[in-house]
Amino acid sequence: MNRALMLILLTLLVALATAIAPFVGALPECVQRDGLRAGATLSKIFWDLRVPRVLMAALAGAALAVSGMTFQAVFRNSLAEPFTLGVASGASLGAAVYTHLGLAFSLFWIPGMSWFAFAGAVLAILLVFGLTRVRPGFSGATLLLAGVAINFCFSSLILFLQYRSDFTQSYVILRWMMGGLSNVVRYDDVLTVLPLAVVGTLIVLYLTHELNLIATGEDLAASRGVEVNRTKIVLFFAVSLMVGAVVAACGPIGFVGLMAPHICRLLIGPDHRYLTPATLLFGAAFLVACDTLARTVMPPAELPVGILTSLLGGPFFLWLLLARSPQGEVL
Repeated sequence: MNRALMLILLTLLVALATAIAPFVGALPECVQRDGLRAGATLSKIFWDLRVPRVLMAALAGAALAVSGMTFQAVFRNSLAEPFTLGVASGASLGAAVYTHLGLAFSLFWIPGMSWFAFAGAVLAILLVFGLTRVRPGFSGATLLLAGVAINFCFSSLILFLQYRSDFTQSYVILRWMMGGLSNVVRYDDVLTVLPLAVVGTLIVLYLTHELNLIATGEDLAASRGVEVNRTKIVLFFAVSLMVGAVVAACGPIGFVGLMAPHICRLLIGPDHRYLTPATLLFGAAFLVACDTLARTVMPPAELPVGILTSLLGGPFFLWLLLARSPQGEVL
């Protein structure tokens, strides 16, 4: 299919998903009972609860999908995704520390838990990058292994904090680590993530030519004039901070960054000039659809969307492993 036509279809898909999603879902009993007399309540639910949540789902899905695509190109590993580098576990550790200490504050209208989660994500980024500087060079394999090591360390610290916390604190930590959008109840939440998401995406779009060359091979990229190490560092920090902002607001929502880029490669090909906008659009529509399903599948309770994406991502990950060629490359 023509690439331009595919991008137009994906744009329409995002528009359709974001337009329909706010209207889907159960209503409170007072609205169902009072009918038209509950118009003000219904309007408040729509504009103050559902619309911000749908916008956040679209923004988070787009950011996670673009991040996954970038990591897969930089590491030249089709199984890489945003949480491989320990960003999610770092943010989760920050949220766990905030909960364990029993803190309750907000700064610039942003909840304290989000500040602690973002600080944890930044700490993970700095530790991973610092470990790669111990030895010369900026190897993608070294970065990946450093991220896995940091991920395990932070996960162990989270378990320790849960063990030391009381029942309520343990439940709050566990619930946050499931990932979800139920806490997004205002437009301020969207605006806190938007700047880093926009800047990170623009950097990736600007470096799509370099991404194509790095994904082909670092030696080829260097021979074409690409400063490989500097480009990888810029992409690493831009994308990791973008993921950190999303995780700080929504919790760790896994596998979006793994599934969306692969599906878009099947639809539009590996050229990052087209793959980047396609992945952004598909990721936005995908997470909006997943969140809509998660909050309507078991009414009146809501299933955290992180659980749903993991249920979808597990089989998808296994499919990628089974689709590997004998040489180890994903087909």
